[in-house]
Amino acid sequence: MQQQFNEKNRDLIVNINGNLVHRDAAGISPFDSVVQGGDAVWEGLRLYNGKIFKLHEHLERLRDSALALAFAEIPSSEAIIEQIQRTLAANSMTDGVHIRLTLTRGVKVTSGMDPRLNQSGPTLIVLAEHKPPVYDKGGLKLITSSVRRPPPDCLDPKIHHNNLLPSILAKIEANHAGADDALMLDMRGFVAETNATNIFLVRHSQVLTSRPIACPEGITRATVLEICSAHGIPCNEMDLSLTDVYRAAELFCTGTMGELAAVTQVDGRTIGDGNPGPLTSRLSALFVQRTAEEGVAVVTH
Repeated sequence: MQQQFNEKNRDLIVNINGNLVHRDAAGISPFDSVVQGGDAVWEGLRLYNGKIFKLHEHLERLRDSALALAFAEIPSSEAIIEQIQRTLAANSMTDGVHIRLTLTRGVKVTSGMDPRLNQSGPTLIVLAEHKPPVYDKGGLKLITSSVRRPPPDCLDPKIHHNNLLPSILAKIEANHAGADDALMLDMRGFVAETNATNIFLVRHSQVLTSRPIACPEGITRATVLEICSAHGIPCNEMDLSLTDVYRAAELFCTGTMGELAAVTQVDGRTIGDGNPGPLTSRLSALFVQRTAEEGVAVVTH
């Protein structure tokens, strides 16, 4: 699975601290914290027919992450929403859009790690692209990565930060193995997530997912748990081993970029009968229904 360039994105207008510029003219200072040390937080949002699904939940997570990193200034949700609206309007976007928000600690007075060198406020980047869900709904192939997810005492996954090197290293392993993505374990040997998504499995008609110890508190993950509860589908958060994965009846991953997508092979082993399972399909349909019915309107048709 490799994303392809979408011709509709050739002349994107990008928003950097309120300045709307063509993608080819967009630039970040070499003194910005995201360049100096990946010192930034981010969110991925999806626009459905003029509405952003779970917008306030995403902005709350962005703020929580910035607070955990002790950002001196954090834009209000209202200010961020205004910049999202300006960006969407500049690109005439109403549907089928993925929005990447990045909030950095800002520009430093000189290069260095010390946050006291940041004296000009944060940098907000709004990147909106024409991008439908990226995963093949027919079934993904995963391999287990040798790269482990760190525990909270090393780098807490509750911080949605821009230090993505472990995920990138795991993705490199998946690419070399001819897989779509990589399954990542925590330091105890339990399943954390993939390099890009949360992971769920189905066993004995029960939906199971990893505890958020070494995996982020995913917004789509939380939505799936909400859907299960609302529709009487048994679900639980627990430690899951690779044995649980290999013997699962169904496996699927979740995330804003790709919504819900079935996994049909892990480490060369077929999951279930090798096809997206009935519970995965049901949850996917219920998720699509939610995104059609819910959301915060940000586009005026």
